[in-house]
Amino acid sequence: MSRRAVVIGAGLAGMLAAAALSTAVDEVLVLDRDDLPEGPEHRRGLPQGRHAHLLMAGGLAAMEDLVPGVSVRKHLLAAGAHEIPLGSGMLALTPEGWFRRWRHAGPAMLTCTRALLDWAVRSAVLAHTGTRIRKARAVGLLGSARHVTGVRVAAGSGETRLDADFVVDASGRGSRIVTWLDGLGVTGVRERTVDPGLVNATRVYRVPDGAGHFPLTVVQADPYTARPGRSAMVLPIEGDRWMVSLAGTRGGEPPANPEGFLRYTLDLPDPIVGRLISGAEPLTDVHVSRSTSNVRRYLERTARWPEGLVVLGDALATFNPAYGQGMSVAALGARVLARELRRTGPAAPGLARRAQRGAARSVDAAWSMAVSQDVLYPGVRGGRPGPADRLVTAYTRRMTRAATGSYRAACAVWDVTSLRTGPARLFRPDAVLAALAGSPLPPAAGPPLTPGERRVLSALDRTGG
Repeated sequence: MSRRAVVIGAGLAGMLAAAALSTAVDEVLVLDRDDLPEGPEHRRGLPQGRHAHLLMAGGLAAMEDLVPGVSVRKHLLAAGAHEIPLGSGMLALTPEGWFRRWRHAGPAMLTCTRALLDWAVRSAVLAHTGTRIRKARAVGLLGSARHVTGVRVAAGSGETRLDADFVVDASGRGSRIVTWLDGLGVTGVRERTVDPGLVNATRVYRVPDGAGHFPLTVVQADPYTARPGRSAMVLPIEGDRWMVSLAGTRGGEPPANPEGFLRYTLDLPDPIVGRLISGAEPLTDVHVSRSTSNVRRYLERTARWPEGLVVLGDALATFNPAYGQGMSVAALGARVLARELRRTGPAAPGLARRAQRGAARSVDAAWSMAVSQDVLYPGVRGGRPGPADRLVTAYTRRMTRAATGSYRAACAVWDVTSLRTGPARLFRPDAVLAALAGSPLPPAAGPPLTPGERRVLSALDRTGG
């Protein structure tokens, strides 16, 4: 008998879910309310789409497992994405000081526009699976608290039924899954929002002549000073361009005007981002976004869960985008679904619940990292640090301080932030010893630039810095 799966949402999480389902069912149909661009262009339904996105090593590995017949990494690099090794290709000023750069590259991340990433994944999934996309707006679920049997779809002034053997909600931050579940009789879903009031402001620049190999540069926010968090990042994207993204929590928001944008970067603990862009040609206006709170739906904790339904991506949990983990978490959740489907098949009793719990475990590490930082900022809504949070914070600070000059400590931090492993990596004996020993090197007085990079920075600097 023919089996059909319906995925709600054609964003990154939805297309990866479609790839996971494509080997287990006869038909995969993806619903999206937007007109999808044919190329790597920004689309309206992605409020954070114009800001910086980092595809971490753990997320990329999951994508490589999911999409059949193509290497996602090679596909993205061929389309213009950049591969940045964390150990040698990044300048990072943390609250504990500058990270040194090492001869050993460490795990890598990919940088490009979100539009390119979404298009590359969507085109790969459509080309290598039988997935189809239909423009439609899902308005509810069919079935009962025991079993979801399809999707209700808006049709003119009414609705129509779309039967399915399996449904994935990947409709993003605006998902109405809690309301839909309530309509089926699945109630009591716990939700939590931690909102530091973050505002993102982004502008794109042409990479200046001679600066094509300048490392990705980030000045991180400091949550430990009882002042608003303020950060900036310069990352290479396709088309010989730099994307410059600023972020500030409540009370420290970046401005939307070009003069204020530059001034904001120069007022950070190190003005390196401002010095770089002061001599670069801007290609866009400043784009501002405020859809940045951490939101989690604890669907895995419900007393009962219907067969035939899994929720992934931002519909399950969204993160402050400053931590660059949302896309990777979506990929890890889709890989969990794929593994469960391969192990038991789509009709196995309890599959949906096992996949939902596995997807939640993929959320845990990223949620902990984001929220443990965000609750420290003044004016945060939805959370306050408790004794356990303060203990973890103290240890994390010690580990980060050690990582500024200890390769062993840096490796532990990279493994966790790149989502290759969970936070338990920081408590392995070698990592604990590195944290206790501290950095064997004195704090770096400034960014660890090569002589050539110093010349590039000096040539671009119009600030007198």
